[in-house]
Amino acid sequence: MKIEKYSIGMGDRFGMAALAQLAAVQRAEQAGVTVVPVWNKSNREHTLIGSKPDDVRAEADRAVASAGWSHAYHVDADHIGIPTVDPFIASSDFFTLDVADFIGQPAQDAAVSAFASEMAPLRGRLCIPGIEAPFEVTDAVIEQVGRQTLRAVGEAGRTYRRISDKKGPDAFITEVSFDESAHPQRPIDLFFILGALAREQIPVQTIAPKFSGKFLKGIDYVGDVRQFEREFEAHVAVVNHAARVFGLPASLKLSVHTGSDKFSLYPAVRRAIRRHDGGLHLKTAGTTWLEEVVAIALGDARGLSLVKRIYASALDRFEELCRPYSTVVEIDRSKLPTASEVASFSADQFVRRVRHDASSADFSTDVRQLMHVAFKLAAELGDEYRAALVASRVLAGRLVTENLFDRHIRPLFVEA
Repeated sequence: MKIEKYSIGMGDRFGMAALAQLAAVQRAEQAGVTVVPVWNKSNREHTLIGSKPDDVRAEADRAVASAGWSHAYHVDADHIGIPTVDPFIASSDFFTLDVADFIGQPAQDAAVSAFASEMAPLRGRLCIPGIEAPFEVTDAVIEQVGRQTLRAVGEAGRTYRRISDKKGPDAFITEVSFDESAHPQRPIDLFFILGALAREQIPVQTIAPKFSGKFLKGIDYVGDVRQFEREFEAHVAVVNHAARVFGLPASLKLSVHTGSDKFSLYPAVRRAIRRHDGGLHLKTAGTTWLEEVVAIALGDARGLSLVKRIYASALDRFEELCRPYSTVVEIDRSKLPTASEVASFSADQFVRRVRHDASSADFSTDVRQLMHVAFKLAAELGDEYRAALVASRVLAGRLVTENLFDRHIRPLFVEA
């Protein structure tokens, strides 16, 4: 199974937005660009919502059949490893092997020596097309990458083989994710990580490194955009070159995780992938949930009251909600309005704080991040929340489609 050049990962927390999400990629198709939808949901999200991997497959299949989508589409077992992969194997055809926790765990000396020996022909000046300055590759460089990453690569191999043994090696797409590791990977690190993945016989087709700067949930990039552009462009060149050198799939491409709403980066990403004729997988997730929250708030007084209750509960359970996302949320609690303040808000006042509109003086990255991680509270409301979502489904669908196409797909994949 081969991943297409452009793809977008879409989260659908409550399983009601797949058709609206698909409409966004259909708009790209009408503009002459194929962007393949990948519905992603992690084990953590299933646990919090009370859903199952089969539910994601069923919803995706229904949407595709209903809309007449004729291109490929995929269902992603997002951020899985050996302890969590089994329930996803039957229904998923895209697996994100998350091994960030193993980065930096020292590999055994014998494994590092074997890796360095196999990579020895690459010592000296390594010239990568698209990167002006060559890299000086020494034994020390190779050994350092091996020592830092071979444990993670080995874990990816274990998970890949478990899936392959059950599905067959040609029945799924493999992504390897390092994006939640402690430190960014340099281009030379990424090159030899890809070498290690090839050596592990993992036919990786998308790879999600950790970039410099902060990729926080649901808000724009925090960091030096020019530095990111240099880094991202080098990574694109590395991926293209490593695929040829190590015999990895020609479809290999970069994946940008927590990519939703990184609006300041999209022009740089677009320039880089076009300059190097590279592919891209962009992962969005909670963006759709937040558009649904907005739709419910705007729907009627009952809906507005419901989302205010969710916000008030989120304040009370702040630590619990943020703990699982500690590496990807940064909320200044002193800037969060109190529950009593929010209780007096009109629908527009609430929405202006949640919707990502940097031109609005009321927009709050703190409120938006808190609501981003508060979907667990909506799930706990059960039928009450689902009824509110059904009642606002028309508006929610329009907002979801417009958000994905106008603010993510068009600037990345469609605009000249």
